[in-house]
Amino acid sequence: MLKQALRKAGVLAVFVQALLLQPTLAQVGPGTQWTKDGYAYMHVQQDEIVQTDLRDPSKEVTLVSKAMLTPQGQTAPIKVRRFSFSDDGNKVLIQTNTKKVWRYDTRGDFWVYDINAKSFKQLGKDRPASSLMFAKFSPDGTRVAYVSEHNLFVEDLAAGTNKALTTDGTDKLINGTFDWVYEEELDCRDGFRWSPDGKSLAYWQLDATKTKNYLMLNTTDALYPFTVPVEYPVVGEDPSRCRIGVVPAQGGATKWMDVPGDAVQHYIPRMEWAANSNELIIQQLNRRQNESKIILCTASTGASKAISTETDKAWIDAKAEAVGWNWIEGGKRFLWLSEKDGWRHIYALSRGGQEKLLTKGNYDVISLEAFNEKEGVIYFMASPENATQTYLYKVALKGGNAERVTPKDLAGTNGYDISPNGRIALHTFSNSSTYPVSDVVSLPEHKRLNGGETPAQARSLKLPKPEFFQVKTVDGITMDGWMVKPTNFDATKKYPIVFYVYGEPASQTVTDRFGTGANRLYNGSMADDGYIYVSVENRGAPAPKGREWRKSVYHKLGQLNIRDQAMAAKEILKRPYVDTTRVAVWGWSGGGSSTLNLLFQYPQIYKTGISIAAVDNQLNYDNIYQERYMGLLPEDRDYFVKGSPLNYAQNLRGHLLLIHGTGDDNVHYNNAEQMINALIANNKPFQLMAYPNRTHSISEGEGTSRHLATTYTQFLKEHCPPGAR
Repeated sequence: MLKQALRKAGVLAVFVQALLLQPTLAQVGPGTQWTKDGYAYMHVQQDEIVQTDLRDPSKEVTLVSKAMLTPQGQTAPIKVRRFSFSDDGNKVLIQTNTKKVWRYDTRGDFWVYDINAKSFKQLGKDRPASSLMFAKFSPDGTRVAYVSEHNLFVEDLAAGTNKALTTDGTDKLINGTFDWVYEEELDCRDGFRWSPDGKSLAYWQLDATKTKNYLMLNTTDALYPFTVPVEYPVVGEDPSRCRIGVVPAQGGATKWMDVPGDAVQHYIPRMEWAANSNELIIQQLNRRQNESKIILCTASTGASKAISTETDKAWIDAKAEAVGWNWIEGGKRFLWLSEKDGWRHIYALSRGGQEKLLTKGNYDVISLEAFNEKEGVIYFMASPENATQTYLYKVALKGGNAERVTPKDLAGTNGYDISPNGRIALHTFSNSSTYPVSDVVSLPEHKRLNGGETPAQARSLKLPKPEFFQVKTVDGITMDGWMVKPTNFDATKKYPIVFYVYGEPASQTVTDRFGTGANRLYNGSMADDGYIYVSVENRGAPAPKGREWRKSVYHKLGQLNIRDQAMAAKEILKRPYVDTTRVAVWGWSGGGSSTLNLLFQYPQIYKTGISIAAVDNQLNYDNIYQERYMGLLPEDRDYFVKGSPLNYAQNLRGHLLLIHGTGDDNVHYNNAEQMINALIANNKPFQLMAYPNRTHSISEGEGTSRHLATTYTQFLKEHCPPGAR
C-alpha cells in the first residue's frame, strides 16, 4: 500500500518532521518552542534538547545534553516526550513516562533541569507514578503547578515541597482538567491557568457525579470480564456542572466566578486571564449551543458581566484555539471569529463590547494564524476561490482588503507556524500530486530561507491520480468531488465505483492535499484492480463555503447531507463508464453512519456498504456533539430518529458489512448491537466483524490493522467485483 511504500522510502519521516514543526495541540503540550527573537526553535534530537537557527540550520546548539537528562544513579537519560522552558530560559520542564487519557498521553512524570544550578529533580515524588498532568512554570519560574488525580498542586522548586490547592477531587469531581465529553467535543484538556503575576490560578471544576457511567465490557485482559466505566452523557442527559474558580497560589479558599445561568445547562469551553491579573474572560455556550456569551469576571469578587452576546438559528462553535486569547492594544481589544454576517470573519472586540469587522467579503476565514501588532498585520488562512485548498492571507490590523501571501504556484494545501516576531514561518505544502515538503519562509514576502527538498526516493513512488470536479444535483446544489479512475482507463468500458463518505460537520473529505484518493484499508491498488474511487462533499461539511453551506444540516443530519450524497451519486452514475450494478460506499465513524443511511435510504443506488464504527442511533451519542446539530429532547426527538440509520434498517437490499470495536469509548458497541437487532428483526442478512476490546481507531493489538484491511478488501471484491466489463 501507499503508506507502506512511503515508510520504506523515508518520505513519511519528512512529512512527520514537517508536522512536528507545526504547533502541537495546545491542550496536550507546548507547541513550537520558539526563541524570544523568533528566529530559532528548540526541539528534541537524539535524546537531547537542541536549538536550531531557522535561517541557517547548520547553526545548532545543544541546550540540554544527555548527561544533564540523566538522573543521579542512572546510566541513561530520560526520554523527553514534551518540554517547555521558563520565561527566563534558566529552567526546563520535561515530561516523560507518559500514559494515555482517552485520546492523548497527557499523564506522566515531570522533571525540572535547572541550568544555572545544574540540578535535575523530579516533581511530585509523593504522587502516583505517571499521574501528573499539564505542568506549567509560574511566570517567575520559581514554582510549577500541575494536576494529579483531579486535584491542583503547586510545587516550590527551591524548597522541593508541593501544596494541594484543591483536595476534593475524585473521579467524578474534576479540578483542573475535564470529563470525557468536554475533552472529546470541546477539545478541553488543560484546565488551569497561572495569573500573569503568579499570585493565583484560575481553573475549571466539573461535577460529573450525576452523569451516568457507560460500562464498557473488557473480556480480553483478564480471565473474568470486568467493566470499564466512562462518565458519558448521551443525548438528553444533563452535562456535568461546570464552574470557574480562582485560588491563591500559596493555598486558601477558592473564589467561584458568578457566571449567570444554570451551571448545569451551559458549557464553558474557553477561559483565560483577561490580559491582567484582576479579570478572567470566558466564553459561555447555552445547552443548545446557539447562544454564545463573552463574559468578563472579576477574580477577587467573582462578579461577572457579559460584554458580547451572539445567537444563531443553528449553532455557534466554541472559540477555535483552546488555549490563549488574542489581545491587542495592550489588552483593550481582542480578535474574535464570528459567522454573524453569513461568512466567518475576524472582528476586533473591545472590553465594552464594541466590535469592528476587520475582514470583509464573501469568503471564509478558515483560521486566525497570527498577528504582528508592531507591523499592524493579521495573518489568516482562507481560500475564497477553491474550498478544497488553503492559503495564507494578510489584512491590516485596522481592517481592509485581504491580500494573499502564499505564492500562486503553491496551489493546494498550505500550513504555517508563524514565529512570535511575525517575520518567519515554518511552512508545509502538498497537493494531491505533490509530496509534502516543509520549508522556512520569511514573511510577508514568502521568500524561502531553507528547506523544501523532496527525497529522491519519493519521486519514483506511485500515487493515486485524483481528478477534481464539481457536480450539480437536481436540487441545484453544486458539490466538490474527486475521482481516481482505473489504471489504463477505457471510457468505452464500464467499471465499478466506490464512494468514500464522511458527511458530518467534523471533517472534509474533498481536499487538495497529499493522500487524497488513497485508501489505506484496501490491500493493493484500487486503480490497478479496476475500481473508480470517488468522494463528494455534501452540505454540512466544514468547507470554507459560508455559514449557510455548513449549517443547513441543522435538525437534518442524516437526511439533508445524505440526500446531497445520493443526488450527487445519481449524476455521477450517468457517466457511461460507470457500472450502476456495482456501486459501493464506505466510511468510518460519522462516515459509517452516512454509509448506512445511504445504503438504507437509497437502496436503488448503493448495492454494497462497509460501515465502520458508526453511530447507528443518534440518541446513543454524546450530548455535546449530537445536540449541537439536532436540538434538545423531548421537543426535537423526531429529528434524531429521522436522522438515524436505525430508523431505516428495514430497507436494506444490498450487501452490508458492519465493523466495530467492542472497546470503543467514543461510539459505543451498543450502536452495532442495536443495528444487529434491527436487521435480525427485519430478516436482513448482513456480515459482522467485531474487534474485541478495540477502541474507535480499531488499531490496538497485534495484527489488527492488517486484519481490518484484509476483511475490508475481501468483502469489497466479493460483493463489488473489480475490473472493466
